[in-house]
Amino acid sequence: MNTAGNDVFFLTLGAAMVLAMHAGFAFLEAGTVRKKNQVNALVRVITDFGFSTVAYFFVGFTLAYGISFFAPVSELNLLNGKANGYEMVHFFFLLTFAAAIPAIISGGITERVRFWPNTLATVVLVALVYPFYEGLIWGGNLGYQAWLEATFGAAFHDFAGSVVVHAMGGFLALGAVVLLGARKGRYAKDGRVLAILPSNIPFLALGSWILCVGWFGFNVMSAGNVEGASGLVAMNSLLAMVGGLLAALVAGRNDPGFVHNGALAGLVAICAGSDIVHPIGALVIGVVAGAGFVFGFQVVQNRLKIDDVLGVIPLHGGAGLWGGIAAGIFGLSSFGGAGGVTFMSQLVGTLTGVAIAISCGFIVYGAIKVVMGIRLSEEQEYHGADLSIHNISANPEQDMAAH
Repeated sequence: MNTAGNDVFFLTLGAAMVLAMHAGFAFLEAGTVRKKNQVNALVRVITDFGFSTVAYFFVGFTLAYGISFFAPVSELNLLNGKANGYEMVHFFFLLTFAAAIPAIISGGITERVRFWPNTLATVVLVALVYPFYEGLIWGGNLGYQAWLEATFGAAFHDFAGSVVVHAMGGFLALGAVVLLGARKGRYAKDGRVLAILPSNIPFLALGSWILCVGWFGFNVMSAGNVEGASGLVAMNSLLAMVGGLLAALVAGRNDPGFVHNGALAGLVAICAGSDIVHPIGALVIGVVAGAGFVFGFQVVQNRLKIDDVLGVIPLHGGAGLWGGIAAGIFGLSSFGGAGGVTFMSQLVGTLTGVAIAISCGFIVYGAIKVVMGIRLSEEQEYHGADLSIHNISANPEQDMAAH
């Protein structure tokens, strides 16, 4: 049996499933924004993926793992001594994670961000910022994991990226959203929160479903090879997803946006400990994440007056932070978990990622704002990003008939 070939095929399927998740990001955003911004949402998600691929290929993957693709094909097929071009499909798989960073941020800054300045931010984040933390945790860089193990008794455990991917994306978005400012008409001068309704609930629901399905590639295939694939990861992902959606259903009082995002909150939170927690622990993690998302969304939008359109700060940032810490609770053998983790290591590793994300979000978007500006003009925002940037609407025939 060609074990290397099986592993390449296994990881290719995983990469394709996570690639499909980007369609989920796109439709979740297209359904949540107003009709005049649907095209822009779809275009930004797919083009961000393209720019992320180039940035990660030439810089990011090398920064995180020390592997370069500047070599003859004969050498590429045997990188790191792994046959069948394993490291190349490993790049593809990890790229889909890296490209999730701008896809997550996109949901927070949508409806008023300029196209090319945002593209520049995507390149910087995927080439430098995300791979720096990724390299610390998954690449063994700078002795960070060794220090955590020596200090707290275990390395930081993040099996599929609650913190490395989701908290990083969610808290990078904080700086971007704050620096952009709220959409016109979101908050009244007297402090009232004004409703801006989504354009298409079925699109929103479709985006959530696509993400839910693809997430099993995100989590299970993070094993990296066929031999390491675990049914425990699949079951824990399922129970956390269900816990999140049911908790959001109750906490959000049947609101469809909360229900569909609650499922995603549970999946975000289970990524870190999906391979070590007990299924009942996974259900609890999902319940806390789903309810926490509803509460966090209301705090961010209504109390803090931060116009995070899709709620990516509580959904990916908050649930990701909870997932990183929860792995240090429910992963303990005393809680029925597999062990091999410590609470302090999970806490410190998580807060390190959050600190890097928040600071770099403000630095990167702040610098771009100063140099070239990041927000559409008031007139462009009024007409919508679709016509202002792409010169076409989501339903051009209908719009022509209306006029």
